[in-house]
Formats: sequence, C-alpha cells, structure tokens
Amino acid sequence: MFGPPRLMARVAVVAALAALLTACNTASTGRSGPSGPTGPTLSADRRDSDDGEGKPSGGSSSFAVLANQAVTCTDGTITGDVGTFQALPTGSITQTTCPIIGTGHVGDAASIQAFNAFLSSYATLATTPCDVVLTGTLAGVTLAPGVYCFDAAATLTGVLTLNGPSSGVWLFKIGTSGTGALTGTNFSVVMSGGAQPCNVTWWVAEAATMTDSHFIGTILAGAAITLTRGSFDGNVWAKADVTITGTAVVGCSSAQGEGHGHGKGKHKCNQGVGNGPEGCDPGNSNHRHGSNDEHGGTPGNPGRKGGH
Repeated sequence: MFGPPRLMARVAVVAALAALLTACNTASTGRSGPSGPTGPTLSADRRDSDDGEGKPSGGSSSFAVLANQAVTCTDGTITGDVGTFQALPTGSITQTTCPIIGTGHVGDAASIQAFNAFLSSYATLATTPCDVVLTGTLAGVTLAPGVYCFDAAATLTGVLTLNGPSSGVWLFKIGTSGTGALTGTNFSVVMSGGAQPCNVTWWVAEAATMTDSHFIGTILAGAAITLTRGSFDGNVWAKADVTITGTAVVGCSSAQGEGHGHGKGKHKCNQGVGNGPEGCDPGNSNHRHGSNDEHGGTPGNPGRKGGH
C-alpha cells in the first residue's frame, strides 16, 4: 500500500475538483461563438451548495456524459444528462436500445457551458503535482487518497482497492509526459473504509477505453472514450466522441442531486426484489449489472447483500 500524500497536494486536488463539479452542475444561459469551446462563465447565483467537503451537494443540471460532437449508446443505460458541445446537424446523441434517465442536450446553452467547464478543469488538473508515480496493472494494489500518476499509458486489469474516509479524494493522471491512453480490461475498482466513488477522478492525456470492467470514478479524457460492457459509476467526459456499448453508466451529479448517490448522503440504491439494509424501496431491477438485492432475495431478506 502506498503512503499518504502530501497535504498541500490534497488541498489542491480538492479545490480543483470542487471547481470542476460546481462548474459542470451550473447551467449557463450563454453560448460560445462558432470558433470553438471557450472558458466557462459561472452564474453569480450558484445553484449548487458546497457540502463542506470540497464539492457541491447537487445541482439542476447534471451531465453524466459529455462529448464534443457525438454520443453513441447501444444496449446500455445512462443515468444522468447527456450533452454535446456541437449543435445539430454536426452534434448528435444516438440511442439504440439505450434508455437515458435524464435529458439530452445537443449543443444547447447548458451543454456548451458544461463542456467549457470540463475543458477548464481538464487544464487545471493537468498542472496538479503528483504524489506517487505508478507502473503496472494495479492488480491487487490498495491506495490511500492522493494524486497518482502514470508517465505514459496505463493498461489496467485485476482489482484496485481505494481505501480512505468519505472525505478522501483520489486523482489519477495518465500520460503526464504529454501522451498516454487509459485502457482497462476486466478491471475493477473497489472502495473501502467509507471511500466515495464520486471523489475519484481520472485525468487522461489521450483516449480512454474500458472493456468488461467495473469502473469507478469520473474520466476526463483528452480524446475519445469507449466503454464496452461492464459498469461505470461516474461521469464520462471526453474532448472527442463517447461510445457506449452494453455498459450501465450512472453519473455522479445526478445521483447526488437526488440524495441517494455516492456523495455525502446515501449510497446509490441498486434495488431488486428486497428492501434490505440499504433502505431502498422494493422493486424488480433490470439494471444491466446485478443489484445487491437480487439472486435469491425476497422482501425483507436482501439476498446477496445478506450473504445468501
């Protein structure tokens, strides 16, 4: 297990992530010019309140997926708003057997403001100093809160455990030398010690590709993001296109805004037939990754979560 990070680096990360989430959760009424993305202009009357831990507690506009031009989702699900910087006919959101539990924004004022905020935060996080430089696949590794960097590309597999308190913040930077993609195959991130998935951010110099992975954290990618099968708890923000195939994506901001997400409130409810200890309302989930109440559970007897 790697040691704790330097205090000043942690403060810098918390401040950067607070600005990122606040900016991307605040709708703007302005639109950038035709020359391309511009820096964000935040409203003086913020719609997000800080929860005291360096991030807003919710907002009226929550983007689980942001792309420059195109978002394509096939046989997946997206919980949260979806947006593109480019407007019609260049910009597009294409769904094939992919329900979006949220609102689609193709080049409108809200998605343009959010995309510009993403670009600003991407640039800020690029300058955040590293605590530890990593190598290898991260299989079997446990990490405390901190700033962890790969000089070049990262090819990940196995299980990574993030152990820390609910206020702990993790920033992973891939390609700090200037180039480098993030690739995960059969890669899982597990939280322990009260750690919260929406306190995890992955900054990537180039593209990000996740295949058959159970990923946790928000990706800010300098190129395209491709998700294939598996699950994704966090936001998917790319400077290029986003392609989702068979992946269940649950965005951070939308869950926090409803009071049952990964933030300071309840953990995400992924309910099935039971109404077990997590306090979910009973129902029959058809979420693409199995719920913690399914596989043999009955009302009041939460199945797998109860150890059955």
